[in-house]
Amino acid sequence: MMPGTKAMLAGGAVLAAALGVGLAVYGTGPTGGNTGPCAGSAVTITRLAPFARGEVAALQAAETPRPAPDLTFKGPDGADTTLSALKGRLLLVNLWATWCGPCKAEMPALDRLQAEMGGPDFAVVAINVDTRNLDKPPQWLRDNGIAHLANYADPGGRVLPAIQKDTGSQGLPTTMLVDAKGCTLGVMKGPAEWSSPDAKRLVGAALGWE
Repeated sequence: MMPGTKAMLAGGAVLAAALGVGLAVYGTGPTGGNTGPCAGSAVTITRLAPFARGEVAALQAAETPRPAPDLTFKGPDGADTTLSALKGRLLLVNLWATWCGPCKAEMPALDRLQAEMGGPDFAVVAINVDTRNLDKPPQWLRDNGIAHLANYADPGGRVLPAIQKDTGSQGLPTTMLVDAKGCTLGVMKGPAEWSSPDAKRLVGAALGWE
């Protein structure tokens, strides 16, 4: 064996060992995860993925868990808040606008989901992204009997581009399922019937009820 060949084989063995360590630490898919803040979320993704069916079949379970973007927006009191400030329970983060027909069509279902399942373990966080006529969104909610959703808003236009960059979704509505640690479990690009039995089973699976 030529000396150069022996050196190449030794180098290859070192590289393979390094890659093996990397795979052991970071995993190779949803069931692997990493050692960061979202490591435990991989188990939740594996558990909920089979429930992305029927009315919520378009939900894309995350391939690997990752921290959700720390969005800044207005809370019901008009003061700035962040997504991380709402950590501690499962969140269904929905972006909507009054100029988006499909968004308005799914708001009653989101309101029912919050009414039926909202509590210390779960909440719907519907963030309005209108940047003009800012009195219109809360008026629309009142006129349409949306009584259980808190009035979150982003008049400064910061949330939509952040979500577009993070999820690759270019349209509305876009909905993210975020666990109690602030890690993205899945993304829905487009509307869904969020008060359907399928949606409730999905949320229940994410909560570990299934």
